[in-house]
Amino acid sequence: MRWDNLFDDLEGQLEHELNTEEIDLRAEEERLRLGRLSLRNRLTSLVQTPAGPARGAAAGVRSDTGVLRIVLAMGETITVRPTTFGRDWLAGDLLDSGAAGSQCVLPLAAIAGVVLRREEVSGSLGIEPESAARVVDRIGLAFVLRDLCRRRASVEVHTRAGVLPGTIDRVGRDHVDLALHAAGTLRREAEVRNYRIVPVAEIQLVRLP
Repeated sequence: MRWDNLFDDLEGQLEHELNTEEIDLRAEEERLRLGRLSLRNRLTSLVQTPAGPARGAAAGVRSDTGVLRIVLAMGETITVRPTTFGRDWLAGDLLDSGAAGSQCVLPLAAIAGVVLRREEVSGSLGIEPESAARVVDRIGLAFVLRDLCRRRASVEVHTRAGVLPGTIDRVGRDHVDLALHAAGTLRREAEVRNYRIVPVAEIQLVRLP
């Protein structure tokens, strides 16, 4: 009986050590995974996570799925429902009063913070589903700006120095040329007030009215 008790004790110790080692290994793997997460990963996970009940909402009412509250580096907080994620930007629908119905292009570098509810934190840490690489995942912000330039789209370029309504005339390596004119009007030479060179690093948001 004494030998049986000894072996049972050894077996229990070994099982405990193996379980502890496995727990430590999983914890280390999770730390490594979290260390590789990018802001883009966190945002795409948030958009793909099913919405939970909104704080203070009535029973059965759910918050909007895929809606982000983003604080820009210039201090403004916007509410946006992303529709596309590029390499270093996102595009989506603005939901704020006064801008509802507008679309925007947002450089990820302009994000100063993302406002989360408690229940959204764990969802933002999720593992992105494996999928075939898409072309849009490799498209950079400069490509999007050149497309807006080619389309002669009327835009509002938000910078830390203010909002610049007009049309993008050309896109350089690290800057854009804007022809400034009244918001919502076509770019006609007679309507252009002046021209502005804007560093891409200063662009906080491009709004398409």
